[in-house]
Amino acid sequence: MLEQLVESWQVNHRVTLKLLNALSDDALQATLSKRGGRDVARQLAHMHESRLMFAELTSKTNREAKLPHFAKGESPAKRQLRDALEVSSRGVETSIREGWANGGKLPGFKRGVIPFVGYLIAHESHHRGSILLTLKQTGHKLTDELRWGLWDWNKL
Repeated sequence: MLEQLVESWQVNHRVTLKLLNALSDDALQATLSKRGGRDVARQLAHMHESRLMFAELTSKTNREAKLPHFAKGESPAKRQLRDALEVSSRGVETSIREGWANGGKLPGFKRGVIPFVGYLIAHESHHRGSILLTLKQTGHKLTDELRWGLWDWNKL
């Protein structure tokens, strides 16, 4: 069961990377906000920051690792995002494995390790949907392979 739970997290992470890898630099700057809200890059940076917040909250190993954060409001480049998301994904995996070894209990997330993974996947799915809507409404075309491929977990 542990490996299936870790694999669920890893597939979710690969879905996010698949989306990121398909985006142009122009698409990363797309936003629907008229008042300085998050562009696509900042939404992805927020996903990284949320991963880190929970990884550090739930794991002493992660807290001691001094994982890399983005500055508030920073709109990172694609390479920076990819590298950061790789690091934060490993941090979440560390939390999953430590929580599992602790009988499913996680400090800072009272419902336990399985709901923790469900929460993080739901959060990232929400932001991926928001990113896709932003791209659509700002005229950035996405291929059918990408749009449908984000849902093909058997191939990711």
